[in-house]
Amino acid sequence: MLRSARFAVAALLAAATLPGAAFAADPAACKIVRMSDPGWSDITSTNALASTVLDGLGYTAKIETLGVPVGYQALANKQTDVFLGNWMPAQTKFRDELEAKKAADVLTKNLEGAKFTLAVPNYVAEAGVKDVKELAANADKFKSEIYGIEPGAPANTNIQSMIDAPAYGLKGWKLVDSSEQGMLAQVKRAERSKDWIVFLGWAPHPMNNMGITYLSGADEFFGPNYGGAEVYTLARAGYAGECPNVAKLFSQMHFTVEMENEMMAALAEGTDPQKAAKSWLAKHPAVLEPWLAGVTTLDGQPGLAAVKAKIGA
Repeated sequence: MLRSARFAVAALLAAATLPGAAFAADPAACKIVRMSDPGWSDITSTNALASTVLDGLGYTAKIETLGVPVGYQALANKQTDVFLGNWMPAQTKFRDELEAKKAADVLTKNLEGAKFTLAVPNYVAEAGVKDVKELAANADKFKSEIYGIEPGAPANTNIQSMIDAPAYGLKGWKLVDSSEQGMLAQVKRAERSKDWIVFLGWAPHPMNNMGITYLSGADEFFGPNYGGAEVYTLARAGYAGECPNVAKLFSQMHFTVEMENEMMAALAEGTDPQKAAKSWLAKHPAVLEPWLAGVTTLDGQPGLAAVKAKIGA
């Protein structure tokens, strides 16, 4: 359903740009846009960019921090409207479940060039560990531990499956459930003393500035090209028909690895997400034109001018 529904969604969104419909506002019920955040800084960044644009259009983003399984359940139950963080293929299981329930639609692929697999600090790679099959021989140095993110995340499931797979020789190893922040704090502690650590790494993310090496050999669990990934925007079933104007905005919001890296670096320095998003957009107003093509404010005024005025661009 998610794949075939793209065509129906695309037709609805295209209709919003036809003469006579270009300045038709969404109903008042669409003012609150409910979104979720798994607690990952990349999705916090894209949510902040989206909510800043929504604010300029007269909408209000309501963002809840929900673990990945709970976030997908909330979308299926129509408790949220939009999710910007459908990482594929890592979250294929959740996408398949939504498809079986006919519970969501794909609005767009919002990011290409991402990756998602196990990584080690450069000094560990330089010492000879560059492939996941080289972990077992160094179990003592790694304390037989692999650091993941929050419990229930698809990536943690992949890591546990790798531990359980006889081919990797990781019997007796432990997956350390944590969080993005907790995991990275552990990596930084290890680096200070040059201790060995293997952990879940991904891009975009400022962690790539720390000096890390992605491990080869995990294609079976994370996909080829070091877990090469794409990120999609999902909406609850029926949302594009109920709120075509705001759905059109989301269908046109596309990000880049560089954009998200800059946003996440600002968050890592302690900048409030909304302030970081407003500042980034004010410095890069050109991204707003494709995002807001044919999109209006909630009350039917031209959207691009309204958002630029709001952010001071």
